Amino acid sequence: MIQGYAARDSVAVGESLWLHVSCDSSRFRVDFLRQGETLVRVGGSGWLEGCAATAPTHPDGTRGRADPAVDWAWPGYEFVVTADWKPGIYVAELHEAAASGHRVTIPDRQVFIVRPRYPGTLSPILYKVATFTGHAYNASDRGSSLYEKPVYVAHGVAGRPFGHKVSMRRPGDLRHFAAWDAPFVGWLERNGYDVEFCADLDVHEDPQLLDVYRLVLSVGHDEYWSERMRNGVEAFVRGGGNVAFLGANTCWWRIHLTDENTAFVSDTDHLVGDAFPHLPATDQWWTPKPDGVGRPENSLTGVSFRNGGVWPYWYTDDDRPVLGFTVQHAAHWVYEGTGLRDGSGGGCADVLGAGVALVGYECDGSAYDRDQRGVARANGRDGSPGSFLILGIAVLDPIDADFYAQRPGAWLCTSREVGLVSPRAATMGIYTAGGTVFCAATTNWPVILGQDADANVARITRNVLNRLALRGA
Repeated sequence: MIQGYAARDSVAVGESLWLHVSCDSSRFRVDFLRQGETLVRVGGSGWLEGCAATAPTHPDGTRGRADPAVDWAWPGYEFVVTADWKPGIYVAELHEAAASGHRVTIPDRQVFIVRPRYPGTLSPILYKVATFTGHAYNASDRGSSLYEKPVYVAHGVAGRPFGHKVSMRRPGDLRHFAAWDAPFVGWLERNGYDVEFCADLDVHEDPQLLDVYRLVLSVGHDEYWSERMRNGVEAFVRGGGNVAFLGANTCWWRIHLTDENTAFVSDTDHLVGDAFPHLPATDQWWTPKPDGVGRPENSLTGVSFRNGGVWPYWYTDDDRPVLGFTVQHAAHWVYEGTGLRDGSGGGCADVLGAGVALVGYECDGSAYDRDQRGVARANGRDGSPGSFLILGIAVLDPIDADFYAQRPGAWLCTSREVGLVSPRAATMGIYTAGGTVFCAATTNWPVILGQDADANVARITRNVLNRLALRGA
């Protein structure tokens, strides 16, 4: 068996990538593959001397479970990222040599990002990969994460963050990469878009990194944000920068970096054993102080998961409704070239994503009212910007307001906000406040796009990229 992890999620051209590896064999090698339309091998190593390392034991003593909250401190191997490496998302594929009389084991794959040596020189578009969220959900093969058998750092030391803790130095899995990043990057490459990439930690450590770009992309499932990262993105927008949130459940939990930025904690509402270690969960962005952060995520994104929902069959589309966005304001430039109608000229409004499961598995919404013509208009009572324009709406029906019950057959919607009047709905929309922010409001946007399943979803994506990446847009 072979496993590994990168010491850091991203590395710039000219810097060293450090991989930490444990293997049962005395030798292993590494292939490096870049994600484009497909995974393409771009280089590799010779045979390296390997050794077996142990995973740290889970602090609750559970047999077979590793500790997700500490650096696993496996042996490190250095690889220089040379100038011929094109910036992008890469996979390090680890192969161990077969011992005499034994079969070759399955390779281990770990994702990392290559940034350009000089940011902004190759593209005005920056793809911010949601690496914090990937670490939060990462259970590797030993089943421990922020969600599964989490480790909780108790409140007790003044000035020290408390909450569920995960280390970013342990073996990962490819679920988030495969679900959202791979299909979206494939679509970008097929359609001729050059973009630059970074990890969440890059923005946290250097928020001014954004300033050389015109458009920042957040794709798929971008749930966990540090305050420094959010402040940087908000400052970018105020200064005229543009953002496209092509996903949902965005900026739901705040995190605090620890251990010299190799781990983070977040005070969430996830069980530890059979109990909630601390309620209310003080790192919920939207919840008013002192129970939460008091900064509604939709003041940045325009929408919030608390006004949307999730279908309970997490990893399959088979039992989920085929739901798209009913078109509003069809004359807006976002819809240019689609031919979609909003019903204002008579007849029924068209549906963006009709016939495909565009909305879900998680989706976000803005609180809204209907005008006399039945058009949904954001009312701002949940913190959405006053200029947020709902371009498409998908009413969630049926719904179950008890999020924790996770009963099948309905959209699960958080019941933790009092006084929400409008029906639950996913709301695709846009606003301008210095720069322009577009929100797709569904995690399935990059999935449908990557499958080339709907020409209008693709056209809208091109409209957003082309317009918002322009200087002076």
